[in-house]
Amino acid sequence: MTILVVGGTGQIGSLVVSKLAEHGAEIVVLTQHPEKAQLPPGVRAVKGDVLDPETIRAALRGVDTLFLLNPVVADELTRALLTLRLASDAGLKGIVYFSMANADALVDVPHAAAKYAGERMIEKLDLPATILRPNYFFQNDAMIKEALLGKGVYAMPIGNTGAAMVDIRDIADVAALELLKRDRATQRLPRDLIDISGPEILTANSITAIWTDVLGKPIGYGGGDLDVFEQQSRAHMPSAMALDVTLMFDGWQKIGVLPMPGAIERLTAMLERPLRTYRAFAKETAAQWRS
Repeated sequence: MTILVVGGTGQIGSLVVSKLAEHGAEIVVLTQHPEKAQLPPGVRAVKGDVLDPETIRAALRGVDTLFLLNPVVADELTRALLTLRLASDAGLKGIVYFSMANADALVDVPHAAAKYAGERMIEKLDLPATILRPNYFFQNDAMIKEALLGKGVYAMPIGNTGAAMVDIRDIADVAALELLKRDRATQRLPRDLIDISGPEILTANSITAIWTDVLGKPIGYGGGDLDVFEQQSRAHMPSAMALDVTLMFDGWQKIGVLPMPGAIERLTAMLERPLRTYRAFAKETAAQWRS
């Protein structure tokens, strides 16, 4: 039994690969640069690109299960649909597809719409897949270190409607468990959808209170103005992507990123432990910054 991981060298994908390796799974990681891939012992890298169908066909030979995590890029829709079609043609036993929370509601957000199109294709082709819908990542907030430490400002425009943020390590653990379950099953399992949310609904107000306590100084909320956020985002990402991400936050300010009914109980049972909290993440991150 072999698991092909697409997106296995990134922040979350690498955690999934490490967790699978701990469980003794046979893993192949697709990458454009196998010589640069830093993988756990026993994990094999194969050269390929999801925009090159022949390399995907070759990578899928002898594979039973696929983990598909596409980056947030302008051609994400093409990447998702082509890979899912080739996985269908290969007759895989299982697929775990990385989508996002509220993908079905954020129809005006390009990368959310792309992820939801992948979900629709899975349903249309009746693929034996688990769709993961992770909430906003705790670790995204590590990117605003300068704003928090230097300016005393929480700069992510998350709003006060509420977001059940989640630790990427919990996301990776759930993904690995689903991959192992499907890979080790004696037959194809039914489709499933898992909402991966954190244990509490956070707001800009509650997050600034946590950072105020953890950092020992007043932290204010400076992220509510989406026009300013988009303008600032252009400094470190393409303009189209800056607008894409801004539209996502606009949706989250209006409707929130709330967990589905029963999601937290299901995750706790799967992991056999409590979900990590934002406060624990903030303390851990602050300690790393100080060191």
